[in-house]
Amino acid sequence: MTTHNELRLLPWSGPDGNPCYLSAEGSGGYLSRLADNTEAAQLEMSGELLEHALEVLGDGEAEPNELRLLAMDMTEALRDVRRVAISRGRRLPLTDTPAHEGGDEGPRLPAAAFG
Repeated sequence: MTTHNELRLLPWSGPDGNPCYLSAEGSGGYLSRLADNTEAAQLEMSGELLEHALEVLGDGEAEPNELRLLAMDMTEALRDVRRVAISRGRRLPLTDTPAHEGGDEGPRLPAAAFG
């Protein structure tokens, strides 16, 4: 299997805020499993935060400080989910997709799919 990138973006940053990477060669090692578990926890927490955000925003009586804290928490969760998506996207196998006429490489849907 050929991947986009031989380095895996880890779900945490280094001490100076720079991204951390792991060689993708040994995907079953301790750090890979730790990264997998961390990603799963981040995705789970973001789902719980989304439910909380819907409750707070649906209340209509949230205080400005509560909304500010919610926005900060949502920003952190979005950063984590984005990093997971980038990391997983880089590890997808490369495939040979057939070239379509006109340069459109997206899926082809019948007109009926649009109502």
